[in-house]
Amino acid sequence: MKAGIIGLGARIASLLPRMRAACPEFELLAVADPGPGHQDRLAEAAPAHVYTDPAGMLAAHRFDLLMIGSPNYLHLDHLRLALASDTPHIFAEKPVVISLDETLELARLLAAHDGVRRVGVGMVLRYSALYRAVRAAQAEGHLGEIMSIEAAEHIGPYHGSFFMRDWRRDSAMSGGFMLEKCCHDLDLYQGVAGARAARVASFGGRKKYLPERRPASAPAYLQEMSPRWGGAGDAFSGEGDLIDYQTALVEYENGATLAFHTNMNVPDEFRRFAVIGTDGMAEGDFIRNFFRLTRSDDGAVLRDDPAIGTDGNQKGHYGADQAMAEDLCAYYMGRLPALPLTVTDALEAGVTALAMDRARKEGRIVDLTDFWTRFDEALAGRAAA
Repeated sequence: MKAGIIGLGARIASLLPRMRAACPEFELLAVADPGPGHQDRLAEAAPAHVYTDPAGMLAAHRFDLLMIGSPNYLHLDHLRLALASDTPHIFAEKPVVISLDETLELARLLAAHDGVRRVGVGMVLRYSALYRAVRAAQAEGHLGEIMSIEAAEHIGPYHGSFFMRDWRRDSAMSGGFMLEKCCHDLDLYQGVAGARAARVASFGGRKKYLPERRPASAPAYLQEMSPRWGGAGDAFSGEGDLIDYQTALVEYENGATLAFHTNMNVPDEFRRFAVIGTDGMAEGDFIRNFFRLTRSDDGAVLRDDPAIGTDGNQKGHYGADQAMAEDLCAYYMGRLPALPLTVTDALEAGVTALAMDRARKEGRIVDLTDFWTRFDEALAGRAAA
């Protein structure tokens, strides 16, 4: 399996050794990356050929797999190049694109180039043991019809300050925090709900990472994660337009609801959920690493797992990075019939995140009915270019 990479970002670089371990057939033929900040990653990746221009790389080689790990705002351009090539398999890091307009443009490209079949997305939490347990409980009928979901993704100041120093602090490059960081979670709960978001409301802002909140002495957490290219030295400069806390409400097309909360300043992190259906409730936490399934009518605990997954192994997105690499390899080599999500799923979760930011900025409930009509038309190849 001859592979190429456009944009050797941190996520693709971390996935690469797992792909090699999972797939002996994997051969990194070429990388297109402008550098110069990625020289260490390039040396470790050791591709046979290195380019600065993706178009030049695609003109020179034929790939079985093309992986896109460039910054978010470049994804659409790089997906356009990949889709126009004869590459049968394309893997893009999340989020797929960074705006509603880009979502529609990519949908048209997918329609024109058989892209729904060819493109996969690195929504890695779909591969986690915890999420698979929730979906198994649902498939076995323990939850019944989904009524409501309460969920949160809370990250510590070491991680929050990284976002404020990294290029991701500018939503024009990242798409915003809900899209860049929380699209994983929104994808998971959309999958559980089994429907698209219909209406979205949201509130939030920035209170921690501001000049007036700069600590007198630099806390140790400011040294824990280093920004990448385009980085800033001061998390409290006030640069960028990212929020550091936000809540959102989602009503799905089937009437199920989601209450979601994110915060960048939580000293004891958690990433938890409670999925409540007509017949039961599933609770879990990706960081604190537990899963509990309870029947509604009599309160019987059907499953109580205090260390779900690989005996509590939390490395690599709670063990999901390795599981994703194994599934990707099996799928690309024809040993697995399908992946646990499609590019359409990923785009729909992204639209929900973007609608949350629109609702927050405009102070209104965002109704997505008309957008989904346009999206479906684009996917069917019926929308105007």
